[in-house]
Amino acid sequence: MAEIIDEPMDDQTESQNVAEEASIEGVFIPPSIHNERVLSGESYTHISAVPATIATDMSTECVLGVDEAGRGPVLGPMVYGLYYLPLSMHRSLLADTHHFDDSKALTPAVRSDLMEKVCSADTDLYQHSGWAIRSMSARDIAAAQLRANGTYNLNAQAMDATIDLIQQVLDQGVNIREVYIDTIGPPATYQKKLERIFPSLAITVAKKADSLYPCVSAASICAKVTRDAALDVLYTSYASPEENGVIAWGSGYPSDARCTTWLKGNMHPFFGWGNECRFSWGTAKELLEARGAPGRMDWPEPDEATDNMKLTGFFTEAEAEKEDGMATWFGRRVTAEVF
Repeated sequence: MAEIIDEPMDDQTESQNVAEEASIEGVFIPPSIHNERVLSGESYTHISAVPATIATDMSTECVLGVDEAGRGPVLGPMVYGLYYLPLSMHRSLLADTHHFDDSKALTPAVRSDLMEKVCSADTDLYQHSGWAIRSMSARDIAAAQLRANGTYNLNAQAMDATIDLIQQVLDQGVNIREVYIDTIGPPATYQKKLERIFPSLAITVAKKADSLYPCVSAASICAKVTRDAALDVLYTSYASPEENGVIAWGSGYPSDARCTTWLKGNMHPFFGWGNECRFSWGTAKELLEARGAPGRMDWPEPDEATDNMKLTGFFTEAEAEKEDGMATWFGRRVTAEVF
């Protein structure tokens, strides 16, 4: 049976107040929400246009931050956020003027308001800043882990998402000079890997980077608001009129009683749940096993002979078995010599 992996929650996830993780009524829906893709379980990237300030002078030196939201939940996507702006405005615009901070230190209403300003054309944030997200669906996270028997774990998937986002901004011609990233493992190891891939960038990987560097704080808000809105969209498949916009599964974290209660009460006896669930999480595995769900696959050990066989070989072999079986069904095979 394919191994089920339960990714441990990091310190940030453990310290989150799950009561603050549920979305709020009237939350801003950012353009990074692609409804059809979210509902279909597809992973995707959304990237903003280069802001006017930078587009008029592509030699402008910029700073870039990366952070994620939704590493530990059993429900919903993990979203990586990226945010960049001119290096000269890094702290004055983000920290001093708009008071960006780690998304977990801000209320849902404040996060929503900041994200709306980032996306509104008449604001200084829109004119001077660019941003992007990579939404990694629950379905794709789990499938990647299970298909590779755990070798393509969440850290590896997160690393690929980070690299992809940075590269897409560089491909737009933005002159990135400094990069700050909230770590997904040992900071030194992670930083060295990125420095080998982007040798021309001054990269800093640090714990709690979202509370140290304003561009990382802004990236964390892009990621968090996008994830909250994605949970809203995913829940539309289950919502009933009497719930009046309340998401019964709460934050989607295993430590949230609303989440585990919902999982127990909405589990299909064979399929479990839909595209919103990370089946590679131990939480999902344990609930399925407790209900005796029959949806289990025992994979045979690889066999060299069959591994190297072409697809047509399976049909040829099947036909041969069919012929032999019919010939010997009644008595023994009659040979040409009899006639």
